[in-house]
Amino acid sequence: MHSRLPHAEIVGLGLNATDTLIRVPHIPAPDSKVQFHDVRVLPGGEVATALVACSRWGIPTRYIGKVGDDDAGRMQAEEFARSGVATELIVVPECRSQCSYILVDESAGERTIVWNRDARLVVRPDELRREWFTGASALHLNGNSTAAMLQAAKWAHQAGAAVTIDVDSVYPGVEAVLEHVDYLISSREFPARLTGDKFLLTSLPALRRRFKPRLVAATLGREGVLAWTGERFLYCPAFVVDTVDTTGAGDIFHAGFLFGLLQGWSVERTLEFSCAAAALNCTSIGARGGIRPVEEIEELSRNGARYPSAYTQVELEEARVPK
Repeated sequence: MHSRLPHAEIVGLGLNATDTLIRVPHIPAPDSKVQFHDVRVLPGGEVATALVACSRWGIPTRYIGKVGDDDAGRMQAEEFARSGVATELIVVPECRSQCSYILVDESAGERTIVWNRDARLVVRPDELRREWFTGASALHLNGNSTAAMLQAAKWAHQAGAAVTIDVDSVYPGVEAVLEHVDYLISSREFPARLTGDKFLLTSLPALRRRFKPRLVAATLGREGVLAWTGERFLYCPAFVVDTVDTTGAGDIFHAGFLFGLLQGWSVERTLEFSCAAAALNCTSIGARGGIRPVEEIEELSRNGARYPSAYTQVELEEARVPK
């Protein structure tokens, strides 16, 4: 007999990683040397980080994923417990957990990532249990475990939960998953990788026509986020902050979106909150270093300075008219 699972409003299935962050005065050129100033080993990973943020904001969460039987895997488990995230961690014997080495440019806060993931860390559908998803209001996905993601998305929809995805690569099988996604929020590059169209004002509507999510959007770094509802474009410029490290900004954006979704906010307010949460996370080192309280995020979303807009209102209005 299984013990009763703790309730989770948000369930996440996707990546965790252990990040070694190396702060340097600038990204070194090929065949050069540069002295680093600081090294930190911190937990990260897209879905893992998003769920930690939501848990800190008071939402019950459950993370599902794989780790190796190493110190990094144990650190992930400890950090989830510290942040109040319930877990279904599948431990792979004699396997190294996913790891990333991140060079952080101190002059701009931008980062360069090299990473490695053992193929055994892919989650299989037969390793999932349906009860892990029962009762949730939202399922958040990412990564290359596309067969398991597809199964989880079907279960989530059958239970009435919304499905969100953080996607940047065209993994084998990801297109089948996208057919079961309600909120498709990708990197800037993903729409072009899938559609062949580099122009977001046409590629985002193309994605929505094909996969029929409620909303499709692309995060744009310092340019903010562009979303297409099927009827109009919504654009939120990014907030100006003292940037220390951009690691995890996208992960926290997705956390903000999940938070707004569960509050029943409008899409506009949710995007503003998400951009503000992501910006504040960039003011500290690490994927989870700048997770701020909800009140501080809302203050920035109301009164924060913005980077210049990447799109004019005229461009957005003209783009919504079918050619």
